Amino acid sequence: MEEAGRERDRTVAVVVEDTSAATKDAAAAVSTKPAKRYPLALWIAILGLIMLVGVYIFSLSLKQNGMLFGLMQANMIEKEREKPCHDPRIPDTEIPYVHYPTPNTYDREECACTGVRFFAILSMQRSGSGWVETLLNSHPNISSNGEIFSVKERRSNVTAITKTLDKLYNLDWYSSAAKNECTAAVGLKWMLNQGLMKHHQEMVKYFNRRGVSAIFLLRRNLLQRYVSILANAHDSAMKQLNGTHKAHVHSKDEAEILAQYKPTIDRKMLITELKRSDKLASDALVNFKNTRHIVLYYEDVVRNRTKLMDVLDFLRMPKRKLSSRHVKIHTKQLCDHIDNWADVNNALMGTRFESFLNGSSRRRS
Repeated sequence: MEEAGRERDRTVAVVVEDTSAATKDAAAAVSTKPAKRYPLALWIAILGLIMLVGVYIFSLSLKQNGMLFGLMQANMIEKEREKPCHDPRIPDTEIPYVHYPTPNTYDREECACTGVRFFAILSMQRSGSGWVETLLNSHPNISSNGEIFSVKERRSNVTAITKTLDKLYNLDWYSSAAKNECTAAVGLKWMLNQGLMKHHQEMVKYFNRRGVSAIFLLRRNLLQRYVSILANAHDSAMKQLNGTHKAHVHSKDEAEILAQYKPTIDRKMLITELKRSDKLASDALVNFKNTRHIVLYYEDVVRNRTKLMDVLDFLRMPKRKLSSRHVKIHTKQLCDHIDNWADVNNALMGTRFESFLNGSSRRRS
């Protein structure tokens, strides 16, 4: 019996050893089998599929946002229709830009249902904005309230800016430009460097939410603008007109006195300054492209006053003859208004600003 048991144990040991050896052989066979590699084309196809799915999801998101904006506009239009002052003659596309303010400081009385358009003249210093604003203010139905954000406290942050704009567009802003209760278009003159570009995203949202129309007033010849900036800075320091500084004049005699000053331009800084001004204007046009806006150039208005009729059409105001007491200061050729003309001429020759030298408004791209 003991002998038979020992024989069985040897048999089991042999079987276990054989099984173990077979397992090791199988493992060796597996380990020596080369790893399966996917071809490069397959990886590219998978990556392309992932990108297509991403683009599809993104397009759906844009579509939903567009639908949401459309629903918001439709809801706004419906609410306006329900108001007692709604004019059924106003097209649906115009409804978001016609308002019926209720001022806190006075009662509009019989003009309560006179629609009011909100606008902002977006410009740069010494680009003719003061002159154009006086022309618009000569219209009996338009009130443009000047350079409100020249006061730093009013543009210290987004909250201060929107609070100021809300007061203006509610017809509670008092200035010499304020008209009677029947004002049909109210706005301001806003320089690009007075908080507008710093907070451009919030301001675009505000313009679209409140239905504010933007009037861009820019200057093509940036060299002429720079001469005007330097001359104005000189008069601010010297006060050439009987000890007072005047940014704008109302007589030819005053204009001739101010025009006598010829600035000496730093040729090393000139190109940098022209590029900076050019970029600021270009960025503004890009940032506010999704607002309701019109672009006006100072040189075009000087040559053709009827360009202002385009602005009246834009504001849906009745056409009127517009007038201003402003007198142009620099009326001669640029070479007669710059002290170191030869240096400036040499600095700009061969650059994209070369055409400015002969008073042209065009520049190389």
